[in-house]
Amino acid sequence: MDNYPISAYQLGQYFKVDGKQLQEQYKDYLSDFHSWNQKDHAEKWLVFQKNTGEHLSIDETALSNGELYTIVTNKAAKGRKGAIVAMCRGTVAEDIISVLERIPLKQRNKVKEVTLDMAANMAKAIRRCFPYARRVVDRFHVQKLASDAVQELRIKYRWQALDEESRQIADARKNKQKYQPEVLSNGDTLKQLLARSRYLLFKPSSRWTACQKERADLLFPKYPLLQKAYLLSTRLSNIYSSCTDKKVAFKKLAIWYNEVEAAGISAFDSVVRSIQSHYEYILNFFDNRSTNASAKSFNAKIKAFRATSRGVRDTAFFLYRLTKIYA
Repeated sequence: MDNYPISAYQLGQYFKVDGKQLQEQYKDYLSDFHSWNQKDHAEKWLVFQKNTGEHLSIDETALSNGELYTIVTNKAAKGRKGAIVAMCRGTVAEDIISVLERIPLKQRNKVKEVTLDMAANMAKAIRRCFPYARRVVDRFHVQKLASDAVQELRIKYRWQALDEESRQIADARKNKQKYQPEVLSNGDTLKQLLARSRYLLFKPSSRWTACQKERADLLFPKYPLLQKAYLLSTRLSNIYSSCTDKKVAFKKLAIWYNEVEAAGISAFDSVVRSIQSHYEYILNFFDNRSTNASAKSFNAKIKAFRATSRGVRDTAFFLYRLTKIYA
C-alpha cells in the first residue's frame, strides 16, 4: 500500500472486505504511522532535507475544503519518489521561511534555481531561504495574465449584449410584438457568439477548428478591440515560444510594451504593471527555459491521490501516505 496511490476502500472492494475497516487496520497496525517521526507536526509542516536539489519548484495546493498547503519539490525527482522537499500549511511567507530554514544552510546554499509564480510571499521565502538561487517566474503565469485580460474584455462585451437583448425583449413586449434575436450566418446569436468564442481566444489561430475560424471571422469585425487584445496575447506567447536569447527577449518585450500602450486597452494595464514588477525574474526563463510545470503536475497527482482516498478525513494520515510515495 505504501508504493501505489490506491485507497483502502478500493483494496477492500477488490478483496471483498470492508474498506473502512481495512484502512483502520493499516493505519493502526500494519503501517508505521504511529511511530512516524513527523506525525506530531505533519498537519503544520513536513521537511525532507535529503530531497533538496539544485533545481526546485514552489507552489500551493488545496488538500481539502480549500485548506492551502505550500509545497517545495525537487525537479530532478520528476514527480516520483524524492520529489517532496517541504510542505507547509498555509501561504504566509514567515511560516514558509520557518519551515525551509529547518534545512541546513549548507544544503540551501547549493540550490541554483527555483521556479515560482508572481506571488510576493513565495518570492520573499525563496529570497530568504535560498540566497544563491536564481528565481524564475513561471511563463504560464505571465501568459495567463494576458489571456485573462482578453477574457475580461470578451465578458464585458457579452454583458453588454445581454443588456441590449433584455432591453429589446422589454421593448417588444411593450409593443406587443414577438422578439426575434439576430441570428448570424453560423447560427449563433450575438450573445452566443461571445460566449462560444471563449476557447478560440485561448488558442493561436493556426490551431483553430473550422467552426472556430468561422466564429472568429464574425467576432473580430464586430469587436475590433477584442481582436487587438487577442493579438497582443498571442504575441506575448510567441516571444516565449520563439526566443532563445535573453537579450532578444528583452528587446521583444520592450516592443510588446509599446504595442500595449498604443492599443489603449485598460484590461492590459495590470498585466503590464505585473510584468514590469517582475521583469528580471521573468527574463530568467530564457536562461534555461525553466517552468513551474513540474509543480503543477505534482499538484495534479495530489488531487488524483485525494480522489482515490475519497477526500481527506485525517490530514496527518493522508500526508503520511503521500510522503511514503513521493518523499
